Amino acid sequence: MKIAVMGAGGVGGYLGGKLAAAGGDVAFIARGAHLEAMRSEGLRICGVENLYIADVQATDTPVEIGIVDTILFCVKQYDTAVAAKAIAPMVGANTSVLTLQNGIESVRNVGALVGSEAMLGGAAYFPANITAPGEITYYGKFAAQPHLVFGEPGGGDSERVRALLAAFHSADIEVEGCADTDLMLWEKFLLVAGTSATTGVTRCTFGAVCEDADMRWLMREAVAETEKVGRGTGIAFGTDIVDQVMARIEASPSDGKASLLVDLENGRRLELDGLSGAVVKIGRKLGIPTPIHSTIYAALKPFRVGQSDS
Repeated sequence: MKIAVMGAGGVGGYLGGKLAAAGGDVAFIARGAHLEAMRSEGLRICGVENLYIADVQATDTPVEIGIVDTILFCVKQYDTAVAAKAIAPMVGANTSVLTLQNGIESVRNVGALVGSEAMLGGAAYFPANITAPGEITYYGKFAAQPHLVFGEPGGGDSERVRALLAAFHSADIEVEGCADTDLMLWEKFLLVAGTSATTGVTRCTFGAVCEDADMRWLMREAVAETEKVGRGTGIAFGTDIVDQVMARIEASPSDGKASLLVDLENGRRLELDGLSGAVVKIGRKLGIPTPIHSTIYAALKPFRVGQSDS
């Protein structure tokens, strides 16, 4: 199976690195200093796991790669349109595009540009970040969760899902198939919207937030508010979903940070509009109050374009 990783950041870099280390045919699409380091020095994964891939196929020009079997689509939400158009040279009649972005609109947005028939919907459950050019720090996965959950939009089993599951398993990546991708994506959204909002506004790690009663209250309220909005769209969450999400966060790597906080600390553009901003936007449309996310959105809004764009 030939796999391309569009966006070799924390999620894409870790997954692609694991697949490549297991002997997979993996090409990375990256840019800037990270790309140059991967080309000249290879890719290093450190933290809870330590891997080094010396011979890395990396480029900023997808046409050099050609048609692939699967594309792991791991770019930031604000780069979706540009990246989805850029992968066109790698998409053939039988190519699958597995979206692993934060948020709940990726399958629809990417599918509108590459074709809905190519799409698979997925969620990653582990914190990982670029900590230096050519280096990914992996902090471990969320408790009681595999690294990945994905499936066909609308549900059902398929040969391509089974083949991709096998590829991940062969690389020692914990993964599960999913029969209800809408529910799965919203459950992940509760987690990522809650952690991004709270760690972003407090500038604290998961562990620090969970250990403080006031910050933990804020996180729970952010998760619960997102759950109310999700139910308003018709998502049938379990009755204890907020407790489940909080338990996953509390059992997560204590030094983990939401990627929004990492971007904030480094003066980069934020995925704010697709996280707290999306909760506020959908809540407003449905007439559901979102005071927590509205406040956090307003507090972080001055930083959303990043220092380089301000």
